[in-house]
Amino acid sequence: MNSNNTTRGGALVLAWFVLCGAACAAGPTAPKQSSTPVADALGDSSVRRSLLTNGAADEPQATVNGNVADLQQMIRDGRVKELRTTYNGSYGASLLFYPDEMTFYIALFQQKKFWRVVKTQVDSRAETIYADFAKNSAALADTEIRRTKLEAEKNFADRLIAVQQGRANRLQADLDVARTQQSQVADRQAEQQEAIRSLRAEQDAAQAQLRALQTKVQDLQRQSDVDMMPLPK
Repeated sequence: MNSNNTTRGGALVLAWFVLCGAACAAGPTAPKQSSTPVADALGDSSVRRSLLTNGAADEPQATVNGNVADLQQMIRDGRVKELRTTYNGSYGASLLFYPDEMTFYIALFQQKKFWRVVKTQVDSRAETIYADFAKNSAALADTEIRRTKLEAEKNFADRLIAVQQGRANRLQADLDVARTQQSQVADRQAEQQEAIRSLRAEQDAAQAQLRALQTKVQDLQRQSDVDMMPLPK
């Protein structure tokens, strides 16, 4: 394989990845393929050295012997170079190269644990296995990714529900105030109408009394006028 396919800081990236790199630790994400090793995003060299020294490559996995253990040791020794890496959620696949023996290591992983590691000196076989592992990682991450999307959709729906519930509560409060005020206004109107009827009855009674008094006054006036007339001789 052309050495131009190797990328700067590959060994450091892989050590970082094995120890649960940022892309895996961040949780499920949409499938993506890295065009450059993740080491390029790790920042300054002191950070990379710290990740390499204290990373998961120093943590033994269930497989004590075999390709997994060999690859872990080579990562610790900084003898392999990362050529390709694919991430799908918390799963992924890596193609690594050991130039001293012209050997390729193809790893399937989940978060910071290697799952399967295959080694070969055949370039085309390495690429085929890597493609299969990358495809497997996509299939394995499918439920994880769908769960992440569904959780996001549910959370979004919950936020919309909360917003609409708040709006409904405000509208209900306004409606309650309006209904209370309307009831008070109706009661006030009824009181006013009753007062008007009462005052109208009182006014009618007063008018009747006034007319009666006016008639009485007229009668008394006539009687007075008659009494004041001179007596016939």
